[in-house]
Amino acid sequence: MARLNRVALCAAGAAALVLCGAAATRSADDQWTRTFAIEPGELLPTGRNPYFILEPGHQMVYEGGNERLIITVLDETRLIDGVETRLVEERETKSGQLVEVSRNFFAISRRTNSVFYFGEEVDIYSDGEVVRHEGAWLSGAGGATYGLMMPGQVLLGAKYYQEIAPEVAMDRAEIIGMDAVVKCAAGQFSRCLKVEETTPLEAGEKEYKYYAAGVGLVQDGSLKLVRFGPADVPEP
Repeated sequence: MARLNRVALCAAGAAALVLCGAAATRSADDQWTRTFAIEPGELLPTGRNPYFILEPGHQMVYEGGNERLIITVLDETRLIDGVETRLVEERETKSGQLVEVSRNFFAISRRTNSVFYFGEEVDIYSDGEVVRHEGAWLSGAGGATYGLMMPGQVLLGAKYYQEIAPEVAMDRAEIIGMDAVVKCAAGQFSRCLKVEETTPLEAGEKEYKYYAAGVGLVQDGSLKLVRFGPADVPEP
């Protein structure tokens, strides 16, 4: 999931409608942008946003406590809702035991550089066995549609849905800071985006993520970046 200057927020009220460089609309019952107009042929399975790298072979490793998360951009694409998307795998372990593997589907706009999220396949493990697929969804199936993972133009106060799968996954993000500092094993990063993620499916729950320009996600809750770069580089 994702994470004020009141003057900026007022401006963002209108600006969020163009935060992805395309026409966008909000639902009448909330403040988060949830519909994004995409032109035919605009989306690609490979590219680079200042805060999101969608290039095959790129890998990021995070650690926090007994948890470890490895995110790898795979050399694999899949057609989702009529769009060729890139697969990004997330592998999460706790105390060395695999607890979840998700395969996420993204595409990036050649026109705006915004990254869109088209769903995920989820395997949740217990004692080495897959026990459920909670949170899985795909754009174009079961009333779900794609959301915005990272805008090409970031705006303080921008609010948008990342996942739009009714009763399954409805993660939404608000950019609440643009000058955070994150210190981690991979280095010290300044002027980071701070994003607050919530969902109407879990009222009151909040998560925070931090993104550094040119790097991407550097902190996800208690998980902090320890290594990033080509996936074939040996780990320390």
